Amino acid sequence: MKSNQYQKYAGKVIVMIPAYNEERTIYQLIKDIPRDCAQRVEVLLIDDGSKDRTVELAKSAKADHILRHKFNQGLGVTFKDGIDQALKMGADVIINIDADGQFNAQDIPKLLQPIINEKAEMVTCSRFKDDKLIPKMPLIKRFGNKIFAKILNTFLNTNFYDTQCGFRAYTREAAMNLTLFGKFTYTQEVFIDLVKKRFRIAEIPCKVAGQRQGKSRVVRNVLSYGFKVSLIIIRSTRDYEPMKFFGFPGALMMGLGTLSSLILFIRWIFTSHFDPFMIIIYANIFLIIIGALFVVLGLIADMLERNRQLQEEAIYRLKKSEYNNNGKFNHKG
Repeated sequence: MKSNQYQKYAGKVIVMIPAYNEERTIYQLIKDIPRDCAQRVEVLLIDDGSKDRTVELAKSAKADHILRHKFNQGLGVTFKDGIDQALKMGADVIINIDADGQFNAQDIPKLLQPIINEKAEMVTCSRFKDDKLIPKMPLIKRFGNKIFAKILNTFLNTNFYDTQCGFRAYTREAAMNLTLFGKFTYTQEVFIDLVKKRFRIAEIPCKVAGQRQGKSRVVRNVLSYGFKVSLIIIRSTRDYEPMKFFGFPGALMMGLGTLSSLILFIRWIFTSHFDPFMIIIYANIFLIIIGALFVVLGLIADMLERNRQLQEEAIYRLKKSEYNNNGKFNHKG
């Protein structure tokens, strides 16, 4: 669908493309980016240490800006560097699109619409929201996407269909509020961070190629990917819900130890001895002590989480002060 069939965004859009050895697809991707979907559209390539002709072909395709890593640092680092650079360039909206040809750049105007209509601060392409647009992909990959979406929805109390997709649009405000730590990937961490900060997220179904054309990919090994993403979710639970992470298991252990001890105490009243359950008494003492330590740890972590919120607020204000002096458009979509 032509971009002029959508409402035009009245501001500056930076289309950022993280890339690593994508000479097969980068030229056509940049050429396909619609330049008429906003008052001003610029393309930013973040090259993560490519050894092929990715940068050369991006220049030939008229990429406006190129940020290069001397060596490969990972998608998470590349994404953060791209967001930071786009903000410095005065982006009102940042569109992130993979360099491997999986996504159709002509869908960029679709992602802009909820932002233009002020219905969302982040808009993500969804591969699974519309049954008619679900791409062909290996069953294990589709199952993995479904499982991780379910886990995130349970944690965040949301109902997203696709939490792994990298084709997204971010308002300037959302981008400045992002706090990310992952080097391996960023997709799930962004969802968690923005939902916890009460930013609105919209999903727009798009037709996506099931098989990537380019060489670079995050999921080289399904088990390894699942392990790394699980670590991201576990760490996020620890950071954002410390009492749930530490306090609930601690309270459960203390409750089990106390209940079991109470039952043994009642038995002792009638029998005057604990045999043959002395080992259970030792186990109960262990559960109560460890449980109490977990609860205390949860309280400390909860205090640190509040300090983290204050630090993030301070960092946001510093970013706003710095970035808003870098030629930002003052138009609102």
